[in-house]
Amino acid sequence: MRFLLKFAGLVDGLSERLGGISTILVVITVIIGFYNVAARYIGRYIGLNLASNMWIETQWYLYSLIFFLGFPYILKHGDNVRVDFWYVNWSPKMRAFVDFLGTLLFLIPFCIMGIYVTITPVLFSWGRLPNGSWGTWELSPDPGGLPRAPIKSMIIVAFVALLLQSLAQLIKYLAVLIGYSETEAGLQAEIVVHESPE
Repeated sequence: MRFLLKFAGLVDGLSERLGGISTILVVITVIIGFYNVAARYIGRYIGLNLASNMWIETQWYLYSLIFFLGFPYILKHGDNVRVDFWYVNWSPKMRAFVDFLGTLLFLIPFCIMGIYVTITPVLFSWGRLPNGSWGTWELSPDPGGLPRAPIKSMIIVAFVALLLQSLAQLIKYLAVLIGYSETEAGLQAEIVVHESPE
């Protein structure tokens, strides 16, 4: 079990780094968004075209990356949306059991299916033709736009990162079920219940 928990810890570290990158991308996206708006209005005022489809699409791509890289971080910290009016009152083992089943039966198959159905469109975007040869990669239909293949490839990266974090969570839930505490298993306190002072 210690080896599995060590693996889960390594995946947790990766998810933390991806969450940090996602946070940085938020700032960059806001800066580029501000530039896009300012360039459009200033350019209109002075009679020059300062805006570009490249910057608009860069903003879209970064916005997508924020979510792609943030998925495993959100799962690790339990910040995903859940209906918790029963869950909050359950024991740690009962919560771990429900999370274990949900992760095993739904989240992991969803990640595997997501990877499987994404591979062909991503290869097509890189220029893979139905006959097996390679052509040109997919480009934006807008003038000055960006290639589509790199951002489409990040969909697979996102699913792989989410799958790894799902496996890490599964290990941590199992650890709680066999007797480790949530702290020993490396589970974050997902729900904090505040008691009102008497």
